[in-house]
Amino acid sequence: MKDKNCKDMQAQHVAVAAEADGVPEIPGLVLPPSRHRVYCGDIDIRIDREGRWHYQGSPIGRKEMVCLFASTLQRDANGDYWMVTPAEVGRITVDDAPFMAVEMFVSGQGADGVISFRTNVDEIIALGVDNPLEVVNHPDTGEPSPYVEVRGGLRARLSRSVFYELVDRAQECNVDGEDVYGVWSQSLFFPLGPSRED
Repeated sequence: MKDKNCKDMQAQHVAVAAEADGVPEIPGLVLPPSRHRVYCGDIDIRIDREGRWHYQGSPIGRKEMVCLFASTLQRDANGDYWMVTPAEVGRITVDDAPFMAVEMFVSGQGADGVISFRTNVDEIIALGVDNPLEVVNHPDTGEPSPYVEVRGGLRARLSRSVFYELVDRAQECNVDGEDVYGVWSQSLFFPLGPSRED
């Protein structure tokens, strides 16, 4: 009962803070308490398909700044991307996924092993129940685009080299009566694609 009351009070505090700072209600966003936050609307920041950040059309070259911006990123219930700080809330443009998985690590063997990824902003994600893998095939070309969940609806697309490395570890498994290739991590099987026919 005490925990529920605490959660209710936190929710009320966030709602009061949002109303006080003039930020409209945006479903799915978590606003840190603030009475001096500025609602910026759309900001001229874009993350391209390769995970590179641009401001007013120019690349942001300082990785420290990109990492700081990335730490404020949230996705709302409509799929829009927002930078949320105690001082500002602004929507940005994301061409595909906001992050790239640029390096892969493996520890252990078989189903008990763990596959982890490092993103272009140096977050480490362990493939598992909270960070699942999804492979989306292009409707026209059939080309696969693999994504791993990072946090709060934010995904990282695996770079081509990382995906090839992952495919090299794939093994065949029967899932719902269908033979598919995939990988194991934290005792979960993640399909990559159908088994090749002989």
